[in-house]
Amino acid sequence: MRKFDIFLIGVGGQGIGLLSEVLIRAVDYSGQKCIGVDTHGLAQRGGIVSSHIRIGDVNSPLVIPGDVDLALALERHEAARALNYLKDGGTLVYYNTSWQPLPVRLGREGEIKDEEIENVANMRGIKVYKVKYELPDARMQNIALLGVVAKNNLIPSVEPKHYLMAMEDLMNERIYTANKEIFERILEAI
Repeated sequence: MRKFDIFLIGVGGQGIGLLSEVLIRAVDYSGQKCIGVDTHGLAQRGGIVSSHIRIGDVNSPLVIPGDVDLALALERHEAARALNYLKDGGTLVYYNTSWQPLPVRLGREGEIKDEEIENVANMRGIKVYKVKYELPDARMQNIALLGVVAKNNLIPSVEPKHYLMAMEDLMNERIYTANKEIFERILEAI
């Protein structure tokens, strides 16, 4: 089984943990071997949260920076950070918003612009999906990314039905119904 590595990154409170668990279960439903691990750091204080997911015949759940196939980021600053994990020719999916890390808020660093991400990606042959949808709740940004992943078949052998099965496992009926609607709307979008 070919190895496929995924790196997820965001800020505490954005739903990286849920997104990671949905991806792991969806891969499992597809019949593939998968392992993963989350790192939370200062997540409760708006700190960085990341998840490592590895598919295939692997022994460690930790991905190697510079060797990741797919990176998912829930905001622009974390998307810029995720580029360091991607291999040349990898894929980046990020939600186009900014949660302004502390150095930006304090004026010590500038705001990351889409063009900066695109310039690095172009130099390294990285395919970029910039995601921005009108959502009823900002906490659904993780499901918007999931919809883009599913729509574009970015994880080998994982189909939309696998993602929906995983979501249903992890969400109560009300939350599942709302998130399923977002997920399916993205799948159907042109």
